[in-house]
Amino acid sequence: MLQPRLLAPLRALKRAIGPAALSRQPLIPQPLLRTLSVPSILPKPPTSFSRTTTLSPLSQVRYASHAAQGASNKHSRDPAGKRLGAKRTGGEYVVPGCIIFRQRGTKWFPGENCGVGRDHTIFAKHAGYVRYYRDPQMHPDRKYIGVVFEKDEKLPHPRHLPTRRRLNMVAVPARPDSAAGQSDLMATIDETHGTRITSVQAVNAAEGPQLRPGYMYREANWQIGRAAEKAGIEAVPYDRNNRWLAWRKRKARADRAAQMKSLKGKKKAGKKAK
Repeated sequence: MLQPRLLAPLRALKRAIGPAALSRQPLIPQPLLRTLSVPSILPKPPTSFSRTTTLSPLSQVRYASHAAQGASNKHSRDPAGKRLGAKRTGGEYVVPGCIIFRQRGTKWFPGENCGVGRDHTIFAKHAGYVRYYRDPQMHPDRKYIGVVFEKDEKLPHPRHLPTRRRLNMVAVPARPDSAAGQSDLMATIDETHGTRITSVQAVNAAEGPQLRPGYMYREANWQIGRAAEKAGIEAVPYDRNNRWLAWRKRKARADRAAQMKSLKGKKKAGKKAK
């Protein structure tokens, strides 16, 4: 049985040679020609074949030679992991600058003695032990990471206690005579020896004069400030009409701006070279 697409060329051939053969003297008798017609010889096409889907003799069918390229760049768009998450556990000892937690966004916030970088990385500012905690008085939902100086210390601290800062110093007990007052310097002017700096006893805050509450007045500081006046040394008053001084200041500002601009250009050139 012939396929439907093979019947189309035969039908076109019959339409092309049929009228011309009938117009001339037939070599085969007419009754025999009718019996040997192409439709009578060839089998009928299946009934399911539609006339609208008949292909012309010059038509071509193209099939895909390879699979679609939709997933060709799939693997190139999968970068390496950034190793986010906790780098130090609770109670672990850290040093200043040690990374405690890497994250995208502020899922954890910096607490006591900790800082946060521009990529939301939380790091330690002082040496101590890591603590993961919540502080409802600061924020009801936020989670904090802090560093404490003692191994059994807990966070958060009560609100009435001051914030502890070690600043890389070791705590030592205070000496009993530390409250007696510290030694200070006093400037005296002598005609033979000139200005002399001597050590004097500081005025106690409870006994000495007070300029305002919580400020301890020191007589030695006042004497040092008046030393130039007693020696007869006077500072040159500022003259806004002095164009030479104005030119020097303007020149210094211009030099400083040029220096900063050159440093900025070097940084950009270094980035491009990389």
